[in-house]
Amino acid sequence: MSTPIGSPDEGGIATLDRELEELIREESVEPGDHERFSHYVKKDKILESALTGKPVRALCGKKWTPGRDPEKFPVCPTCKEIYASLGGAPS
Repeated sequence: MSTPIGSPDEGGIATLDRELEELIREESVEPGDHERFSHYVKKDKILESALTGKPVRALCGKKWTPGRDPEKFPVCPTCKEIYASLGGAPS
């Protein structure tokens, strides 16, 4: 007896589970100095995060979900350096 092409045993749920696990790993929030600094992030990404709750990625690579007043913290030195190298305001 042959197995029909596209049967559930050939991927299906197992593939979806793997893809979901990979997505969760990618979306995980990174621990670190984001609690001590304000980071540079594109404005549209901040707005998207506010609407969806998805984490953002700063210039320095830090990934987190914004939720505090950035004016109360010093700017991340790495973000500041990268921004200046891209032609932004001098550091």
